[in-house]
Amino acid sequence: MGRTLYDKVFETHSVQTLAEGQTQLFIDLHLLHEATSAPAFAMLKERNLPVMAPHRTFATVDHIIPTDNLTRPYPDEEAEEMFKALERNTAETGIRFFSPTKGEHGIVHVIGPEYGLTQPGMTICCGDSHTSTHGAFGAIAFGIGTSQVRDVMATQSLVSKRLKVRRIEINGVTAPGVTAKDVILHVIARLGVNGGVGFAYEFSGSTIEGMSMEERMTVCNMSIEAGARVGYINPDQKTYDYLRGRRYTPSDLDSAIKTWENFKSDPDAAYADTVKFDAASIQPMVSWGVNPGQSISVDGTIPEDDASADAREFMGFRGGQQVLGTRIDRAFIGSCTNGRLSDLKAVATFLSERGGHVAQHVKAIVVPGSQRVLEEAVELGLDKIFRDAGFEFRQPGCSMCLAMNPDKLVGNEVCASTSNRNFKGRQGSPTGRTLLMSPVMVAAAALAGHVNDARINEVTQ
Repeated sequence: MGRTLYDKVFETHSVQTLAEGQTQLFIDLHLLHEATSAPAFAMLKERNLPVMAPHRTFATVDHIIPTDNLTRPYPDEEAEEMFKALERNTAETGIRFFSPTKGEHGIVHVIGPEYGLTQPGMTICCGDSHTSTHGAFGAIAFGIGTSQVRDVMATQSLVSKRLKVRRIEINGVTAPGVTAKDVILHVIARLGVNGGVGFAYEFSGSTIEGMSMEERMTVCNMSIEAGARVGYINPDQKTYDYLRGRRYTPSDLDSAIKTWENFKSDPDAAYADTVKFDAASIQPMVSWGVNPGQSISVDGTIPEDDASADAREFMGFRGGQQVLGTRIDRAFIGSCTNGRLSDLKAVATFLSERGGHVAQHVKAIVVPGSQRVLEEAVELGLDKIFRDAGFEFRQPGCSMCLAMNPDKLVGNEVCASTSNRNFKGRQGSPTGRTLLMSPVMVAAAALAGHVNDARINEVTQ
């Protein structure tokens, strides 16, 4: 019986099996950001412990960084202190810090792949739940808590329970206007936000194989929203082509590829179960509730069941109502889910072909996922397309994904968002409401002033 990629990575990184049945895993790559690292560094100092492997640890600022003005000190004193703490802690411990001052920064799950830090066969962790993004490269990547950040810095290992592996097989060609974001929202809507608890999700099938690396990152990014601890895709030639020539990619890439090939799932690998999807049946998706599983196709109707009554009440919807036509106040394009260059290019193409301007009552922003994405977008002239259409083009950062920065909803504003979570209060206001959708769907909503089907050439009422 063959083994899955997850099995192979888990077994090759196993240090020892503990008495409780858990496993001590060696961690290849540890990514840090300012929001969860400061307490971990403080705990190390209390115990007079060094960082065991600073060369395997890399840091950036993303959650708290303003996207309209990077001038220091930041107006938010707490944010400024978090920035200073990360600068100080990385300097003291020899950890590589991707500094905004040097134009190196970005969202941690965007710059990891950009710099070639993320590689097949790795174990990767970060004090951030969307670390699953890196699984797009055939890595086993997962988010950890602050005390675990401390543990990894001190020991370069982590205690972990072995997961079951579920194969998510998606085959076929998606219809025009259907994106990777729609695919993963469709999967979550079907399997539920708790469906993956105790599992690693292996995404496979012709649809996944046909995706670009950035699309694969979007899929793996939101596997955590399905309850899965890990989401990954077997590496292939697209993976290797993406990594070629990046700053931290092995200089002898051909030799590295020979090693990486060994981490693919075997054809006869055993899975806990397999769930199949037909890509042709997937339509553009929009969330209507307070978790990503509460999503429907753009022309669908909101459920009427009693279990979703609280979510409907919070969002101001009625059972049986269409989400199409829902008025929005804000539009946000960015985040570690959809803040990459391909996302921005898709929006710019849509705006160029559609024409028009952001609705008068809507505030719309485009936030690149990294400084590199920003620079490439400017080089291509995308920033001008955004501004001409009425969008603000901002500096890199997490921005409105979680509002640990000045980009927040106010009151009960409704936001069309490319981010990954629509929890109550997620975007900064306890009564603010979030509608998750793809970048082109957010752009269509921004122009119309309400949820609109991006596939339709004219604004629907």
